[in-house]
Amino acid sequence: GLVIDGRTLEHVLHDSLQNIFLELTEKCRAVVCCQATPLQKSVLVRLVRNKLKAMTLAVGDGANDVSMIQVADTGVGISGQEGMQAVMASDFAISQFRHLRKLLLVHGHWCYTRLANMVLYFFYKNVAYVNLLFWYQFFCGFSGTSMTDHWILILFNLLFTSVPPIIYGVLDKDVSAEILMQLPQLYMM
Repeated sequence: GLVIDGRTLEHVLHDSLQNIFLELTEKCRAVVCCQATPLQKSVLVRLVRNKLKAMTLAVGDGANDVSMIQVADTGVGISGQEGMQAVMASDFAISQFRHLRKLLLVHGHWCYTRLANMVLYFFYKNVAYVNLLFWYQFFCGFSGTSMTDHWILILFNLLFTSVPPIIYGVLDKDVSAEILMQLPQLYMM
């Protein structure tokens, strides 16, 4: 691992040393920056995000972490003794740092799986409806006549195709929470 303090980080973040610093950090399992200013935190996250083309996650618990949370792709705020500024600026809020593991490994996995499957479902739904309209145009001589009333189209999208995504989104859990917590390697899939 690499531990770097705020004064050293200030020198590293200049243009001439950025590439060397990034090469060094890629070789480390963990990089800890201590006593960094809010500006240094946000610049560091932006540097990693833009230069390494990596997805970034910022975790903070106070007002000094707000800029870092806002720059990151995903921000997690920890509500605690330092106030609620980080929570208000974040995408997700947790009450304690130990809940971060479950947020990433369990809820992150489930959310990704559900969203990926829902995209496929919406493609299927739209192909089914457009296919119906396409074949109807052969019947009516390509006159552009609408096969259904506008209310039926609204009800189709509202009732018939909204219930499966809601049920799927609430109930689908491809792997149990216990297994996801025991096998963090599943997160990579």
